[in-house]
Amino acid sequence: MDPAAVLALFDRDLREYARQDGPDAVVERAGPVVRQVSSGQGWNGVVWSALDGTTADAAIAAQIAHFDGLGLEFEWKLYGHDRPVDLGRRLRDAGFTAEPEETVMIAEAAALDLDVRPPAGVRLVPVTDAAGADLVAEVHRRAFGGDGARIRHQLLAHLATGADTVLAVVAVTDDGVPVSAARMELVPGTRFAGLWGGGTVDGWRGRGIYRALVAHRARAAVDRGYRYLQVDAMSTSRPILERLGFEPLTTTTPYVHTP
Repeated sequence: MDPAAVLALFDRDLREYARQDGPDAVVERAGPVVRQVSSGQGWNGVVWSALDGTTADAAIAAQIAHFDGLGLEFEWKLYGHDRPVDLGRRLRDAGFTAEPEETVMIAEAAALDLDVRPPAGVRLVPVTDAAGADLVAEVHRRAFGGDGARIRHQLLAHLATGADTVLAVVAVTDDGVPVSAARMELVPGTRFAGLWGGGTVDGWRGRGIYRALVAHRARAAVDRGYRYLQVDAMSTSRPILERLGFEPLTTTTPYVHTP
């Protein structure tokens, strides 16, 4: 894999020409900025920008005015190679709060070790209905905190469309307890599938469930003709993904603005 070429493809296909990530979302180009506008239960934010030192502050102010006018919290996804180089400082000065930095990691799906199974006593169950979405929300509550309402809403909205662009899976013990969950978002018209939301509850970490969830989704991506898997990896996930064959290409930091 040529990291520079893949990063350029990532920027073009998933950012500059982004597709909406849900049926209640729309992607808009506002001058030098590409943003997604969704409901309060969806993801709202800036995915791409082409700015320099003379245009950045005005673009930031325009996005704040737009989302404040809608009464929506939004996120500016700042990547490590975005310009100008002080864009993060400008966002903080404008009232954004930076969340922990993540690493953008990409792998060729077919090159990964896909023969990875969950540990004994755990099975992987595809999410196909509201009951499955409830299990995903329960895992998110236990693994990450919060109420899990947003991810439940997003999964139900995708299921209602009947489209095969989001695949969610839950790891369940033999006695029916959900202990891990993850989803994959397939981006039509591109070669990318995104791995999102992988989380395992306390007491079940370190047993290979996360690896099994990655392999499960990678097999599904290959079967559907997708070449690349992309993950915004937290520090806890990065070592596992590197051992699986993912390469770090850049960083991303969510900058959040609340109206």
